[in-house]
Amino acid sequence: VQLQAYGGGLVQAGGSLRLSCTASGRTLSRYVMGWFRQVPGKEREFVANIAASGRSTNYTDSVKGRFTISRDNVNNMVYLQMTSLKSEDTAVYYCAGGALLGARGSSEYYYWGQGTLVTVSS
Repeated sequence: VQLQAYGGGLVQAGGSLRLSCTASGRTLSRYVMGWFRQVPGKEREFVANIAASGRSTNYTDSVKGRFTISRDNVNNMVYLQMTSLKSEDTAVYYCAGGALLGARGSSEYYYWGQGTLVTVSS
């Protein structure tokens, strides 16, 4: 499975962005999918994940109430809707797949896409 994330960009603080992730080579519908982010010089950080069914989600505390992860298994897509963006959300965002639900460690995910840069200006 090769994942591709897109939708990043420059946004003002308080604004919104929606990141998308699609897969080639295999359907995403069987997998737990997640979003991570990374700032230069820091470890990759868990943001959110979603069960294969889409019925269960997990979020890191700093994004709860502001970010929403969702998926469309028919169209093989995973999304991260980000609202009320803050400067500290600035990072490269990665989609990942293949872990167990609840997994928050990057090493627990088998499949990774290239990142998409989100820059929030204050």
